[in-house]
Amino acid sequence: MADVKYNRVLLKLSGEALAGERGYGIDPETVKSIAAEIKDVYELGVEIAIVVGGGNLWRGEAGAKLGMERAQADYVGMLGTTMNALALQDALESEDVPTRVQTAIEMRQVAEPYVRRKAVRHLEKGRVVIFGAGTGSPYFSTDTTAALRAAEINAEAILMAKNGVDGVYNDDPRKNPDAVMFESLTHRDIIAQGLKVMDSTASTLSMDNDINLVIFNMNTVGNIKRVVLGENIGTTVEVN
Repeated sequence: MADVKYNRVLLKLSGEALAGERGYGIDPETVKSIAAEIKDVYELGVEIAIVVGGGNLWRGEAGAKLGMERAQADYVGMLGTTMNALALQDALESEDVPTRVQTAIEMRQVAEPYVRRKAVRHLEKGRVVIFGAGTGSPYFSTDTTAALRAAEINAEAILMAKNGVDGVYNDDPRKNPDAVMFESLTHRDIIAQGLKVMDSTASTLSMDNDINLVIFNMNTVGNIKRVVLGENIGTTVEVN
C-alpha cells in the first residue's frame, strides 16, 4: 500500500455531482470521470465505501413542500439514491473496479440488502461498496447515512466531495467575496456556529464516533486522491 493517510474511507457524493453541467439527471460522462478518480484512489490500496445523494433526481423536502406526504416523498428520494448508486457501480466496473451496491430497502434483483458484516468483508476483499436508499427510514438525510455507515464500517474519515465548493466558509463565498475559508474546525465548532456542512444529526454522530471529516472541491481533478494522501486541501473537521 502507498503511504496514505486514510486506509478506509467513506466518500460522500452529492447527487448533483452526477448531473454534470446539466444540473439534473445522470450525465454518463460525468459519472465516468468520477469513477476514474475513484479508481486512482482504489489503486493505492485504500478501502472505499460510498454514499451518494439523490438530489439530481428528487428531493424529499421539496416534494413535501408541494403537498406530498413527507415520509412518502423521502422514500421516493431513497429510490433516487439507488438509481445513482447503480449508475456509479456500472461506471466503476467499466474501469475494472469490483463494486457492490447495498441498499437499506431490499430490492434483491438489483442490489444486495445492507448487512454490516458483509459490507466490511467486501471492503477487506478489495471491493468498493456503495450504500443506496439512505438509512431506509424517512426524515434522515444522506449526510446522516454517511455518518452512520462510516461508524458501522469503522471508516477513518468521511470525505465530503462538494460540487464547486472548496471547503467550509464563515459565509457564502458566492454572495460574499470577503468570506474566509476555515482550514480546520472541530465538530463542536460546526454545531455551535451553525455552519452548513452537514445536518446536526450527522455532525453529532461523527463527533460521538471519533470520525474525521474532510470537505473539499471534487471539481478539481485528483482532489480525492490528494486528500487520501494527506495533502492539506479543503477543510478538515476533527473531533478535538
